[in-house]
Amino acid sequence: MNRAPREVAVEAVSTGKPAPIATKSGFSGIDKRPRQGAVAVHWLGLEGDQIVDTENHGGLDQAVYCYCRQDYEWWTAELGLELAAGRFGENLTLSGITTADIAVGDRLTGGGLVLEVTSPRIPCATFAAHMDDSQFVSKFFRANRTGFYCRVINEGAVAVGDELGFSPFDGEPVPITELVERYGYRRLDAATLARFRAAPLHGETAAFLAEHYR
Repeated sequence: MNRAPREVAVEAVSTGKPAPIATKSGFSGIDKRPRQGAVAVHWLGLEGDQIVDTENHGGLDQAVYCYCRQDYEWWTAELGLELAAGRFGENLTLSGITTADIAVGDRLTGGGLVLEVTSPRIPCATFAAHMDDSQFVSKFFRANRTGFYCRVINEGAVAVGDELGFSPFDGEPVPITELVERYGYRRLDAATLARFRAAPLHGETAAFLAEHYR
């Protein structure tokens, strides 16, 4: 786990519009396509990015989804497929960092934009349908290369080729990979619980911990 401050490169900026998909809702915005030029990033996400299932996706704590080029390279070897940027439904495809390096509260900054990591991406049936693989949810969990969601601390803009500064959280780290391994969060010892609750978690996760560990 490389926690050193450094620059990470933006390889792709992608947004999506509702499109037909073989799920209950029948539509999803998971099919993200790369954009050219600077794209504005607001409190609820990238300009032009449309979310269909607003109950489970989007919102202030899931405004921007990031995935890492190095993790894509692992999937290419695992699946024997070349995966284009945006294939996993991410808004930002980044190089120079991996999911395993990331913890809650880490920040990405550049050109006035400030993003703060909140949670891993939890895969769902829509993701499996998008990948045309009914087993992909379990594969994604097992690989523990989920990418990560961010809240927007300062609005700004982002473009392909930008360099974003990576600044690790200055408290005790809660790695994204650990959150995936412990998903459900019902069997946490006191020290782990305290560490989790001290980090700026996704609001729903923080509320769950407050409700179940009073």
